[in-house]
Amino acid sequence: MSELTSLQYDKAISRCKDIYIAKMKDYGSAWRILRPTSLTDQIQIKANRIRSIEQKGEQKVMEGVDSEFIGIINYSLMALIQIELGTDDTTELEYQKAVGLYDSKITEVKDLMLNKNHDYGEAWREMRVSSMTDLILMKLKRIKQIEDNHGATLMSEGVDANYQDIINYAVFALIKLDESK
Repeated sequence: MSELTSLQYDKAISRCKDIYIAKMKDYGSAWRILRPTSLTDQIQIKANRIRSIEQKGEQKVMEGVDSEFIGIINYSLMALIQIELGTDDTTELEYQKAVGLYDSKITEVKDLMLNKNHDYGEAWREMRVSSMTDLILMKLKRIKQIEDNHGATLMSEGVDANYQDIINYAVFALIKLDESK
């Protein structure tokens, strides 16, 4: 894996984390009330908007697709945290713990990316951002099916692996969008 990819990945995640931290300061951990299924739906809304803009070639709300990919990453990390901790609408998640969990989860996700990147030879660099959007939407369909089956799978990865893949595709999209500027 190239050192460039690692640096670009860290830069993209730094943008995401800055927003996560700012929103933690504004709202605290209000997101802890959300069940993972609700987080999945939030990610779906963001991915659908990206695809709509890609297909229409225009947008009426001037918030760009970059911010939607950042939202997808942060909501997916929140979902991974919720899976680990469980939903809790009564206890505020202490700021340092929330940041620590974010860092822990993104380290796991980046490690997965590094391993896959080694095996696939950075194939994502030849993909279109629109294909990454479609793969995110496909992963969301898988998550929803697993959620509807109460987490039961016969031979497939669980929802956590799908959230991790969604994060990595969204990071790759951010890198490609940044490179195109």
